[in-house]
Amino acid sequence: MMPRLILASTSVYRRDLLGRLQLEFSTARPEVDEQAQPGERPAALASRLAAEKAAAVAAGAPDAWVIGSDQVADLDGEALGKPGSLARARAQLGAMSGRVVRFHTAVSLAGPHGSFHALDLTEVQLRPLTPDDIARYLAAEPALDCAGSFKCEGLGISLFDAIRTSDPTALIGLPLIALTRLLRQAGFVLP
Repeated sequence: MMPRLILASTSVYRRDLLGRLQLEFSTARPEVDEQAQPGERPAALASRLAAEKAAAVAAGAPDAWVIGSDQVADLDGEALGKPGSLARARAQLGAMSGRVVRFHTAVSLAGPHGSFHALDLTEVQLRPLTPDDIARYLAAEPALDCAGSFKCEGLGISLFDAIRTSDPTALIGLPLIALTRLLRQAGFVLP
């Protein structure tokens, strides 16, 4: 029998990605302060938040394995959060126009026999974007709940010149290649 598995997230994107692995799981909202600590770099922030999310939910479910994940977009070492408004989304996309943005996607698996962690780096080269390009994109797909202000699994891919990654699912929010490795380490049986 497989151990109980919980996704420490209410993100529909992460839930859909985890569903690809055909494992039974439930979801729980982690109660974690997601503010960066003074001087905390984007990769460290993603790693810390993924671990804290998994640990927060695992504390209430000691018999389960809990998956925590977090993603931080990084433009020149500065973390870009979820825009939350059209004005911020326009500003983010304008700042990223023609540039490389790094996405640090961390995953943690915490459970009865310890914890395992992984960090993925995906680099996205955005094409040069005009204000009209940005306005058309945001009118068609207002990605206000996504780091970087776009959805790569949707129309956002049209904003790219290139993508460099070892795991295409990482950019959506849950690096499945790394996660399957962690799950096998924890004793889950996957093909």
